[in-house]
Amino acid sequence: MAFFFFYKKTLYQTKSKLYKKFLSQTAIYGLTGIIGRLLNYLLTPFHTDIFLPDEYGGVSVFYAYAALLNVIYTHGMETTYFRFIAKNDEEKKLKNGEFYNLPLSSVLFTSLIFSALMWFFAQPIATFLEYPDNAQFVKWFACIIAIDAVVAIPYARLRAEGKAIKFASLRMTVIILTVFLNFFFLYFCKHSAEGTQFLFFQEYAKLIYEPEIGLGYVFLANLIANSSVIPLLWKEFKDFHFAFNWKTHWQSFKPMIKYAYPLLFAGIAYSINEVMDRTLLQKWLPDNFYEGKTPMDAVGIYSACYKLSIFITLAVQAFKYGAEPFFFSQASQKDSPKTFATITHFFTIVCVLMMLGVSLNMEWIANIFIRNKEYHEGLFIVPILLLANICLGLYYNFSVWFKVSDRTHFGLWISLAGAIITISFNFILIPFYGYFGSAIATFSCYFVMASLCYLLGRKYQPIPYPILKMILYLIISTTLIFICLSIEWTGFWQKHLIQNGLLILFLVITVLVEYRTFRKLRK
Repeated sequence: MAFFFFYKKTLYQTKSKLYKKFLSQTAIYGLTGIIGRLLNYLLTPFHTDIFLPDEYGGVSVFYAYAALLNVIYTHGMETTYFRFIAKNDEEKKLKNGEFYNLPLSSVLFTSLIFSALMWFFAQPIATFLEYPDNAQFVKWFACIIAIDAVVAIPYARLRAEGKAIKFASLRMTVIILTVFLNFFFLYFCKHSAEGTQFLFFQEYAKLIYEPEIGLGYVFLANLIANSSVIPLLWKEFKDFHFAFNWKTHWQSFKPMIKYAYPLLFAGIAYSINEVMDRTLLQKWLPDNFYEGKTPMDAVGIYSACYKLSIFITLAVQAFKYGAEPFFFSQASQKDSPKTFATITHFFTIVCVLMMLGVSLNMEWIANIFIRNKEYHEGLFIVPILLLANICLGLYYNFSVWFKVSDRTHFGLWISLAGAIITISFNFILIPFYGYFGSAIATFSCYFVMASLCYLLGRKYQPIPYPILKMILYLIISTTLIFICLSIEWTGFWQKHLIQNGLLILFLVITVLVEYRTFRKLRK
C-alpha cells in the first residue's frame, strides 16, 4: 500500500513537471508572440491610415500567395525534423548529423530553384497579380520567401534543443526591425522627402523614398528585417554541411521524404484554407457588390477585420510552437494520451475566454487597432473568424495522433477536405454574401477539419478528450456572444458594463467547475 501511494505521488510530481515544462516553453513562445504581434499590429492602424482599402487589400493578396509558397519551399521538413530527432535523439545526430543536414539541404536547394524562377518570371507574375509596373515587388518576395524557408530548420533546431529564449529573441528582433522600418520608410522618410516634417533629413530622404514604390516599402522592410536574422543564426549554420549526395544519403533521406510529402500537400491545402480567401474574394466578388467599392476594397476591409482575431491567433501560434516538440518527446510515455487530453481541454477554455473578451469589447478594440472608420463596416464578421481560429487550434491539438504515429497521410486528406470546402463555399457564398461568405467558409473549413481529425483519432489512436465539456464551453460562449450582439443597447457604458459583467460571471463559473482539475495540476 505504501508503495502504491509513493508511486502515485511520484507520478503526479512527474506529470506536474511535464505540464510546467510545456507551460514554461509555451509561455515564452506565447509572450514573444503576444509582444511581437502587438508590435506588428501597430502596423494595422498605421497601414489602414495611410493606405486606402484597395491598397491594403493588395498587401494582403501578396502575403496570401507568399504563405502558400512558403509551404512549398519548406515541403514539410520542419515537422519531419522534429519527428526524426525524436526517433534518433543521440546528441551527435541532433547537433551535427544527417537529421539536421538533410532537411536543411533540401530546403536550401528548393529555395534557390524556386526563387530563381520567380526572379526570372517576375514581370508576368506581377501582371497576373495586377501590379504590372512593379515587378520588383515579386523579386523582393522571392528573396523574402527563400530566407523564411532557409531559417525554418535552424529555428526548429532551437525549439528541439529547448532554446526557447534564443528562438524568441530572434523572432522579436525581426518583428521590431520590421515595425521600425515600416515607420522609417512610410512616415519618417515620406514626410521628410515631401518637406512637411524632419527637414534636417530631407536631402537623404529624397534618395531613399520614391512615391511610386508606395506599398512596396512594406515588402522592402520585411526583406531587410528577415535578412538580419541570418548572421544571428551563425552558430546553427556554421556546423551545417550540405548533404545531398544521392548515393551516400538517399537511404537516410528516403524515409524523411516519405514522412514529409503528405505534410507538403497538407500544408498546401492548409494555406488554401488559411489565406486564399483573400484572393478568392478578389476574383469572385461581383463589381459594385458593395456600393462604391471595388473587390480589392472588400479584400482590404476583410483583411483588416480578420486581424482582430489576433488573440486567438496568438494562442494557436504559441501552442503550436510549444506543443509540437513537446508532443513528440512525450509520445512514447504510457500516460501521454491523458496529458494530451488535459492540455487540449485547457487550451479550449483559454481560447473561449479570449473569444468572449474580444467579441464583447469589439467596438473599442477596433477603435484602437483600426482607426479608419471605412474599415469598420466589416466588424460583424470578427466573432465568426474568432470561432474559426478556435477550431483551427483544436485541429492542431487533435492532429497529434497522426503525427506521432507516422500516419501523416491522414493530415493530407483532412486538409484536402478543408481546401475543397474553402474553395467551394467561397465560390457559392461570395457572389451572394461578400466577405461574410468568406468568413462562413473559413469557419466551415476549420470546423470540418477539427471534427474529422477527432473522429479519425478516436478510431486509430484514441485520446480521452473531455469532448462534451469542450463543446459545452463553445456553445455557451457562442450563444452569449450572439445574444449580446443582438441587443440594441441604449448607451456605451451600459453595454460594456453588462457584457463584461457576463464575461466575469462566465470566468468565475469556469474556475469553479475546473477547480479540482486546477488543484491536481498545481500538485
